[in-house]
Amino acid sequence: MLFKRYLSEGLAHYSYLVGDQGRAAVIDPRRDIDQYLQDAEMDGCQVDLVLETHRNEDYLVGSCELEAATGADIFHADGQWAYGYGTAVRDGQVWQVGRLKIRAIHTPGHTPGSMSYLLHDPEGAPWMLFTGDTLFSGDAGRVDLLGEDRLEEMAGLLYESIFNQILPLGEGIILCPAHGSGSVCGGEIAERTWTTIGLEKQLNRLLQVGSKTEFIERHARMLERPPYFRNMERLNLAGPDVLHSLPILTPLKPGVFADAAATAQIVDTRDQTSFGAAHLAGSLSIWKSILPNFAGWFLDDGTPILLVCNDQDREPLVRMLVRMGFDNLAGYLHGGVLGWALAGKNLAAIATPDPVGFFELMSAEQQPFILDVRGEDEIKGGGLQHGKRIHLTELLDHLDEIPKNRKVATLCTSGYRSMLAASLLERAGWQDLAVPVGGLGAWHANQFGLEL
Repeated sequence: MLFKRYLSEGLAHYSYLVGDQGRAAVIDPRRDIDQYLQDAEMDGCQVDLVLETHRNEDYLVGSCELEAATGADIFHADGQWAYGYGTAVRDGQVWQVGRLKIRAIHTPGHTPGSMSYLLHDPEGAPWMLFTGDTLFSGDAGRVDLLGEDRLEEMAGLLYESIFNQILPLGEGIILCPAHGSGSVCGGEIAERTWTTIGLEKQLNRLLQVGSKTEFIERHARMLERPPYFRNMERLNLAGPDVLHSLPILTPLKPGVFADAAATAQIVDTRDQTSFGAAHLAGSLSIWKSILPNFAGWFLDDGTPILLVCNDQDREPLVRMLVRMGFDNLAGYLHGGVLGWALAGKNLAAIATPDPVGFFELMSAEQQPFILDVRGEDEIKGGGLQHGKRIHLTELLDHLDEIPKNRKVATLCTSGYRSMLAASLLERAGWQDLAVPVGGLGAWHANQFGLEL
């Protein structure tokens, strides 16, 4: 038999390929489907079944791509919405994939129509449960997507699904959720990359509750919701446009790039020190590894996107962006920043002092204004004594709280988010900016004895 799990980096999304005796199913596919098809073909299988656990919010599903490529049947979670593709799943519905059996179990809570899928091994024994966003390692799915007025209702449904439908399946069942640690679809997903019902009963704090009421009290809360979620919800009901293949970025010479930039948004995915040393004015610094985390907060899906990036990063960046519905990719800067400069075009810069240089700044009579862009969960041991903390995702709503008449130093743990914050400020008109290399991590490692 064939079994494989796929991780979509940054989104912390898991999808799964299951096959046997020439047939294969994909559970919660992402939009770039080439790896599913290649792996299925290598194993002599044809993908002819697609199962969705729920209406997704953080990425575009690849169900329609698989249908177009293979003719696969799509089954989506039932519920309150009118899908533009596929067939609604029935509770208890069964599919045969070679010798393997998959049974649908209605597990509402994250969404009203959420489904889990129980996989039986070739001998017929229950083996794995694809839980979607119902139950994670160390956490359970968020219940705030229908609004604050339905929080308790959805948390109550989730409790019933977990305690009455999932846990009775047995402690040995391997859990295969749709997300891992780092996903915005849960608040405290653990870093256990594989888990079982038994492990979750022991280690998951939400499964230690004594009653449904206590579960609701612990779990019914509103979480941060990136703006692009709304677009994902809409497209994942209508059915995303079929790409057929991964888009290829167009190389644009500096003059052409400059013309296109007048009506586009420029994203620079190079590291913080490269961006600080020289970048195109008005561009956003979103390092490649944090692009999936912040593209949905700061990019507009309706405006063309131009990339400034290293050559080897282009294909991974395209994958990341199309998974989130950013299809409007207008091209990349051919020759990079060096080519831009050689074409006689101006560049901007942001100071990147090393820890000693930052110490000197902080020891000066006129200290810089410190802007801490970390999240609340990162400062449980106490925030900075000086300056102001504004979480990065809330920065654009609080620009009036940041002075323009003095140097502003942005800080996070490593410096990558603080460079994004500085690029947002620069685009909004701030001129005297600094991003200490290595952020607070480098500062604390040097043990200067000066409290920030």
